[in-house]
Amino acid sequence: MMEKMGIYNRSREVPKEAQRPIQAGRTKGFTDINPMWRIQRLTEEFGPCGVGWKVEQTARWTETVGDEVAAFVEINLYVKVDGEWSDPIFGTGGSRLATKERSGVYVSDECYKMALTDAISVSCKMLGIGADIYWAEGRTKYSALAEEENKGKGKGNKAGTAKQMDPNAPAPEEMLIALSSEAERTGMLLDNYLAKKNIDDIRKVTVEHCQRLLNALKDKPTKQQPPPPADIPDDYEGLPFV
Repeated sequence: MMEKMGIYNRSREVPKEAQRPIQAGRTKGFTDINPMWRIQRLTEEFGPCGVGWKVEQTARWTETVGDEVAAFVEINLYVKVDGEWSDPIFGTGGSRLATKERSGVYVSDECYKMALTDAISVSCKMLGIGADIYWAEGRTKYSALAEEENKGKGKGNKAGTAKQMDPNAPAPEEMLIALSSEAERTGMLLDNYLAKKNIDDIRKVTVEHCQRLLNALKDKPTKQQPPPPADIPDDYEGLPFV
């Protein structure tokens, strides 16, 4: 019989060589984990991909906000324990497909691979893989967004106050993309919600309204997925990359 905390405790610590500090952006100060380390841990724990663990891509789509496009992927991760396949371990990930820059719109041809890697990391987190990093940082890219907006709100910090966003202004594209991603993760019908609020365009959502929704959704559980097929062939060649 499998030890309840066995996989978690064997996988929680991330070696220094697999860690990289993030130096810029809204996740500055966070730690990036080398994705190949996760694959190594899955292989060490369960066996080769397609034999002891496998990835099933269940959905792939894009969402457009203004001049920017984000790509999203949903997956089910399966692991074999004591000769039996697990129930699906859901993961969702996203990456920018088209980003508005000063010189124009930059289009990434790696966005789906990056979104898939992100989704695998979410599924692996459920097994405790890299848990010490997530536990120590204790926040997500969504809470980091809120921290960035609230930065400098201390008394007497006039410079910080000047940089604060107008709560009644339209939410920036990055917040809207984060909101769409969280709505998809939790199963919230965002279009229906906006219609009930008489909002006919997501770009009309204010900074304050968007942040309230993000705060409400961040602690919501990931939506449940339908059960896997009754028989998953043992020779299924589920690859971690597209």
